[in-house]
This record gives sequence, C-alpha cells and structure tokens, in this order.
Amino acid sequence: MGLTKTEIFTEEQNRLAAMLKALAHPARIAILQQMIRANACICGDLVDDLGLAQATISQHLKELKNAGLIQGTIEGVSTCYCIEPKAWKILRDELELFTGSYCEPGKCC
Repeated sequence: MGLTKTEIFTEEQNRLAAMLKALAHPARIAILQQMIRANACICGDLVDDLGLAQATISQHLKELKNAGLIQGTIEGVSTCYCIEPKAWKILRDELELFTGSYCEPGKCC
C-alpha cells in the first residue's frame, strides 16, 4: 500500500493495519509474549530469553514502539520496555470489532 493511498482509509483502518504490520513477525510476537509473561518492564533480558542478537532485538523493539504497542523509558544506560496499555486496548477492541463483524454464511462458494 503506497503512502499516498492511506488517506482513502479511515483512521481506525490505518491504525489497525499499522499495529498488525508490527505484529507480523514471529520475533515481535515472542517479544510481546515475553513482556506479557513478565508483566513488567523488560530491559536486557530479551537477548538471553529469546536467543537473538541485541541489534536484532533493538530493531524489533523499534518497530513495536513506532506502532505504539510498547513504551520505553531510559534508565541509566539501558532502556526498559513494557506493553502500552491504551494501545493494547485499542488493538483488542479493533480486532474484536473486525473479527466479530463476520457472520458465517449458510452457504459460500
């Protein structure tokens, strides 16, 4: 989807697409699952827990943060990340609305 075409879609459609694009990598799913399991901010643990290079983890964290799914705070020389609760609620609500709008037809194709 070209950048010039996003204006023909609603704000909600663009936001959901951006969030889902950020989720569309198994490493990012694993990072988010680790954050959810920890139920706390995660600093340097992801490299040890996931077995990925620090640079790789940093790039995935950047994508998740750019999509608004996580938030980070700088503490000394490290940055700690956690789930962004408002964005997570928006994602949950939008996905529920999106997937809930489908009604199984009696007969298809």
